[in-house]
Amino acid sequence: MSKKPNALVHEASPYLLQHAYNPVDWMPWGEAAFDKARREDKPVFLSIGYATCHWCHVMEHESFENDKIAEYMNEHFVSIKVDREERPDIDAVYMAVTQGLNEGRGGWPMSVWLTPDRQPMTAGTYFPPEDRHGRTGFLSVLKRMVELWKTERDKLVQQAADITDWLRKQGAQETGGELVDAILNQNFEHMKLSFDERYGGFDRAPKFPTPHRVQALLRHHLHSGDADALRMAEVTLDNMARGGIYDHVGGGFHRYSTDREWLTPHFEKMLYDQALLMHACLDLFQITGNGRWSDVVRDIAAYVLRDLRDEAGGFHSAEDADSEGEEGKFYVWTMDELGRVLGEDAELAGYVWGCEERGNYFDESTRERTGANILHLPRGLAESAKQRGITEDDLRRRVGEWRGKLFDARAKRERPLLDDKVVTDWNGLMIGAMARAGAVLDQPEYLKAAQEAADFVLTKMVSNGRLLHRYRSTGRDGDARAGIKGYAEDYAFLLNGLFELYGADFNARWLKEADRLSGEMLRLFQHDNGLLYTQGEDEEDRMIAANTNVFDGAIPSGNSAGAYALLRLGRLLQKQDYVAAGNRILEAMAPRLADMPTAHAYGLLALEWRLLPTREIVVAADAESAKPFVDELRGRFLPRTVVALNDSDAVRALVPFLASQREVNGKPAVYVCENYACQAPVTTPHALREVL
Repeated sequence: MSKKPNALVHEASPYLLQHAYNPVDWMPWGEAAFDKARREDKPVFLSIGYATCHWCHVMEHESFENDKIAEYMNEHFVSIKVDREERPDIDAVYMAVTQGLNEGRGGWPMSVWLTPDRQPMTAGTYFPPEDRHGRTGFLSVLKRMVELWKTERDKLVQQAADITDWLRKQGAQETGGELVDAILNQNFEHMKLSFDERYGGFDRAPKFPTPHRVQALLRHHLHSGDADALRMAEVTLDNMARGGIYDHVGGGFHRYSTDREWLTPHFEKMLYDQALLMHACLDLFQITGNGRWSDVVRDIAAYVLRDLRDEAGGFHSAEDADSEGEEGKFYVWTMDELGRVLGEDAELAGYVWGCEERGNYFDESTRERTGANILHLPRGLAESAKQRGITEDDLRRRVGEWRGKLFDARAKRERPLLDDKVVTDWNGLMIGAMARAGAVLDQPEYLKAAQEAADFVLTKMVSNGRLLHRYRSTGRDGDARAGIKGYAEDYAFLLNGLFELYGADFNARWLKEADRLSGEMLRLFQHDNGLLYTQGEDEEDRMIAANTNVFDGAIPSGNSAGAYALLRLGRLLQKQDYVAAGNRILEAMAPRLADMPTAHAYGLLALEWRLLPTREIVVAADAESAKPFVDELRGRFLPRTVVALNDSDAVRALVPFLASQREVNGKPAVYVCENYACQAPVTTPHALREVL
């Protein structure tokens, strides 16, 4: 590898810094790179990825560290590297192109060839360095693009113009339509058709967690009483929590499963998955009372607080799949390794965790056994205990001991790379999840972490009132950088996080900040068609086509999350303009919601606020006196309910209608209202239980 740095050496992104010593003359995205392309009359090669992406590492090693390929790239192209997590606006535009040109297939690393005015000529994902197994090699594609640039440039430029025109039309798709209850029922019917009865989930392979689909099922169960919806949700989370996608030693979930069984993951761990899965498991815990789900939440929280927390208070983005040059090496175990750590218990542990002498982990390229095992639970602990003639309590105790020993042994291994940047949108998700977990499970340390993260974002990631997207301490002489103007997702996810945080500690500060940010989000991002656009109106670096993110994939869309935040905050703050703005987003999404409800599962959480009855609950008391009533509420699954604590002038200034909701004869009182019509106040937890 060349020791000479390229222009990425001055960047803050861990992903860009990974490539700072490639022999490729990488440049960061910006006008300087495109000016250079115009001056030198060269096409642009755009590579988009992220720091914990396995196949990004593979392509870097095979092609971008290859001196021959790098020399060719430097001679014929201006090469740009983009971190998709830093610049989701760039990623969204060119991913749409990549998927459009490849029958819906996309992913990272993303490889796009552009004209010097940023228009895409062609696109793909990972390429092997040379032609291989019928697959065109990267160097062959580079040479073909150079030949076309020299001999058929007019045709190539026209193709880029046509693709750009198509892209712009995608952003102007049909919006507006009727929002009806049938959409919620259609989603359930579609999910039943795609449900994997044996292993749970809604795909065959690969399988992504998409916990918002589980949340939509649980809400359907709540308002319809359909037991099948609850069963599907439980089967899905059960198989995931027993599968290899779950880290049975250190807690937390990997990014996705490569197989139908949830056994073999891609081993990245993403902050957003942890947050969304905490919410889904908390939903199921509140509905069923089954402590298994609270245990999973505690394991996730322990992992996040231990391994993903920035010393300044925010949450880091992700951990890599690879260590020591191999995917999953940090997480897998041979039977010999289990024997060295667990001694005579190794055989029983191997049985419980589905391990084999030959290993159950297959090399992805050769499909040969590696000799290593991914820990998973092929059967429940009760069944394993029965099969081995021991009590379940004894087995659970021993599993706890094994986990501790394996954790200590694993800690001596080389850890995967930590992507230690802090991004506002994912932090918003975790703030909400950690706050809610702290409240529901009565874990003050979770709540404290959520409060500190919220304070961090609101102080360190704001400039002149404008929310920023990324923060990172570079480790260079105390250098810490916050930058990149926040996107719609940053505002929407943080608003939902602040809503949950207020519900956990009833600090009016979070409502005040949410109120301010809601107004700013609408001013910067909501357009005439009702949708939130990814980039703000004040963004100077405009994309070649506007992007409106509406698809709820592995992570919810900005529009779904924005509608959910506005409808809930509007109800709590009694601001009809927020409710109206949230409804406008949903109305603009109506054709998509009706056509593909399962692809907009998070949007359906918001849609229920539009279509189904909602509650407003006011607890009039000081915090100490309110506790028995608040505990009663937190033990229940109340997804269409807002709760306010009438305990200060600060909250009454934000929510004026609280002025009339007071204590009764000096006693704490709770007002339960449905769609603004209130019942008589109740003054005991028992009476509140009866009303609920």
